[in-house]
Amino acid sequence: MSQFISKKNFEQLKKLAYKTIKVKKGMFLFQEGQIGENFFVVLSGKFQISKFSGDGKELCLRLCGPNAVIGELMIFSDNGRYLFNGRALEDSEVLAIKNEDIEKELLANSEFAVEFLKMMTDHFRKQHTKFRDLVLYGKKGALYSTLIRMANSYGVQTKDGILLDVPVTHQDLANFSSTSRESVNRELNTLKSKGIISFKGRKIIIHSLDYLKKQINCEGCPSSYCNIE
Repeated sequence: MSQFISKKNFEQLKKLAYKTIKVKKGMFLFQEGQIGENFFVVLSGKFQISKFSGDGKELCLRLCGPNAVIGELMIFSDNGRYLFNGRALEDSEVLAIKNEDIEKELLANSEFAVEFLKMMTDHFRKQHTKFRDLVLYGKKGALYSTLIRMANSYGVQTKDGILLDVPVTHQDLANFSSTSRESVNRELNTLKSKGIISFKGRKIIIHSLDYLKKQINCEGCPSSYCNIE
């Protein structure tokens, strides 16, 4: 559940649902360009929100687990088409809510509307910072930004550094950085040779988070914005 929506209003949001949808691992709940008549609340499982670049590379924007709200950017939209892709990373289940129903609720319930708009603004800001890192600092900067965000989301402080306590493949990092697996592999090896990171099985230990932040002129955003979720 979003930090911006109270339990009462989140329950009201779920009451607006008109059906439950089960999504198998690897399947898309929605894809960019499709007509966007619904948005969704995740009941179980996990989704990856992403966008494809002009050269076909995937840029991952968010990982969304239970109680996350996804597909919400189509509300009050004249375009009416999804801007991003929502793909299940595991067998998942969601509540589907018609855009027209949430629009009516927003117009009728001012308290609910304020909280919902705060949540949408939070999503906009997170996506803006991710695109900013990619545009201003290139794919290497996007990788550094991804490592910082993962540290904020999954980092565990140990005597050796910050352990990213989640198995992550080079392809996962490539998707979050909109680059190739080979490029990620080269850059990770460079960071390892400089002592910035090391590996513990499939997990990464970051020894100098400050180095990564300095390379992308980190603005010191709170971890509530600078994360992978």
